[in-house]
Amino acid sequence: MMSSMNAALLTPGEYADAVATAVRAAAAYYGDGTTPLGDDEYDALVRAVEAYEQEHPDEVLPDSPTGKVAAGAVVGDVPHSVPMLSLDNVFSAEELAQWAAGLDRRLGRPVAAWCVEPKLDGLAVAARYRAGRLRQVLTRGDGLAGEDISHAADAVLGLPAALAEPVDVELRGEVLLTHEQFEQANRIRTEHGAEPFAHPRSGAAGTLRAKDRPYRIELTFFAYGAVGLDDDLTHSALLERLAAIGANTAATTAAHPLRCATIEEVQQCIEEIVALRAALPFGIDGVVVKADAAVDQRDAGSGSRAPRWAVARKLAAEHKVTRLLDVEWNVGRTGIIAPRAVLEPVVIDGVTVTYATLHNPADITRRDLMINDQVFVYRAGDVIPRVEAPLTDQRTGDERPIVFPEVCPRCGDAIDTTEQRWRCARGRGCQAVASVIYAAGRDQLDIEGLGGTRAVQLVESGLVADIADLFALTREQLLGLERMGATSTDNLLAALETARSRPLGRVFCALGVRGTGRTMSRRIAAHFGSMAAVRAADADTLAQVAGIGPEKARLVVAELAELAPLLDKLAAHGVGTAVTEPEAPAVAASAGDAEPAPAGGPLAGEAVVVTGSMTGPLAALSRGEVNDLVERAGGKSSSSVSKRTTLLVAGEKAGSKRAKAEELGIRILTPEEFAALVADHLPEG
Repeated sequence: MMSSMNAALLTPGEYADAVATAVRAAAAYYGDGTTPLGDDEYDALVRAVEAYEQEHPDEVLPDSPTGKVAAGAVVGDVPHSVPMLSLDNVFSAEELAQWAAGLDRRLGRPVAAWCVEPKLDGLAVAARYRAGRLRQVLTRGDGLAGEDISHAADAVLGLPAALAEPVDVELRGEVLLTHEQFEQANRIRTEHGAEPFAHPRSGAAGTLRAKDRPYRIELTFFAYGAVGLDDDLTHSALLERLAAIGANTAATTAAHPLRCATIEEVQQCIEEIVALRAALPFGIDGVVVKADAAVDQRDAGSGSRAPRWAVARKLAAEHKVTRLLDVEWNVGRTGIIAPRAVLEPVVIDGVTVTYATLHNPADITRRDLMINDQVFVYRAGDVIPRVEAPLTDQRTGDERPIVFPEVCPRCGDAIDTTEQRWRCARGRGCQAVASVIYAAGRDQLDIEGLGGTRAVQLVESGLVADIADLFALTREQLLGLERMGATSTDNLLAALETARSRPLGRVFCALGVRGTGRTMSRRIAAHFGSMAAVRAADADTLAQVAGIGPEKARLVVAELAELAPLLDKLAAHGVGTAVTEPEAPAVAASAGDAEPAPAGGPLAGEAVVVTGSMTGPLAALSRGEVNDLVERAGGKSSSSVSKRTTLLVAGEKAGSKRAKAEELGIRILTPEEFAALVADHLPEG
């Protein structure tokens, strides 16, 4: 493949092919945002071209992308007041250090200070204001002239029609689709019969240029520069000035710009922003490093393509192009039939990806996916990879439709297709083994000795069809099983007897109700006090539980109605029948709101996030047990860090959550410090 070619091995013919490929890819990328090459492949291709040209300066082709804004692939018809340049790239800490040293040599002095900010993955634009009112919006084009896209301005959040001050200024920044806007855009497009966008950047480019659409798609603008304000402002001060006059900047995000004194500090700041990448609500493809002082910028000057005082530290791409080889249909423990994409292996952010989620059949139809399609695959941090969209213009005729199952791929029974997520008509009965294994897990009923092999044996023998049947097992039945001796039998019966008296929260969690987990099960149990009260609750009553909204409440009510026969059997065996005093009802928290905290305990009023590998007294606890500990000590546990988080328990390899907590000034404790704080609530042993 041309993009992976070693620069040292390029022949004159390969060089010419590489130039042509790069120009075509750039035209698509800077045009409507679509391209058959991912960022990594395109960068490698251009670097190979540059290396060849350095070795053969007399053979540089006129249409070479090097040294040109937007690779010379686009033109505009409205002149820019000041050239709108691109950025040079570096790809490692070593290259960044070399670039910074070169800038120091050019200036004849060390750079006074640096400003570090995220490199947003969108479309660069210039927004012209006169007397504080928006008059015109242009694309970057070839850097000298751009395309007028003023017609799209009213759909761009963060780009106000009027500034807070009546100034004449040209804001420069990036227009993009946030992850949420991207999903909403594709829903709107498919509802109107249009193809979904392949990825957020193509969506932003296509939306800004589109006219006379029968629907509206919102985008977001982030300013990173300006023409017409005080020329002596440092870059960090300029960003503050932009925010003051009403422009949206990255300062409103977790990855806000950082000011650094040395290049070593710059490297640390880059790592902090990179650690936040997966949690950001939009895509970034790098981190921009700029000389902060205006005098350093003026003295460094600019080339024909890029300023010499700024550079982009590129990151490994989160989007890659690969081929969809097949679709597998897997049945989950609740009977949900989930499609999974089988991909031609591709490395994304250092991880080889061979499978990706496809959500549901409706999602496949909406995205118009076919076997053998070239597809964009997205992976951010620890998020499960997903297929975003096919490159329909790359189709060759060898593609074929994805065949949806007509019967359950596991048991052959009928499929319930009344909801977007298809389900086997037998529901949990289709995956009795998986349901039993889940229920017996450490965070649920914690039935020691009931692992995968034993669960398969019990189900296949006909002794167990659901988790209630476990509590009807007799010694004689177990002794009749292969490889089941007296000691194993007695141990399992003792474990089942212990599990019979597990508290309501654990029993509810063992049911595997969709939309709930260990923490939510504890809240439901504490709120109602008994399984009978939970079963009697309607959706409005369930919605009073902190963290359950109306939609989830309706789902839980429907699940409990389906589980009624199982719940009756469990009650007959004395499982989940304990009654406790319910908590006083609390008004359910709206999405994103902090939940009311218990009155007592060392964590009263605390919103706690636990991340990383636990050590010390917490090492033996599962994550669910640590979250239980938080709530027993009066706190509220959460899985994500936000402004409402008050405490982070950071174990080994805490990663991006620790970085975000540090940036927000949240108190951070080691597992040992946290264990000492809640010592009175630690489980015995």
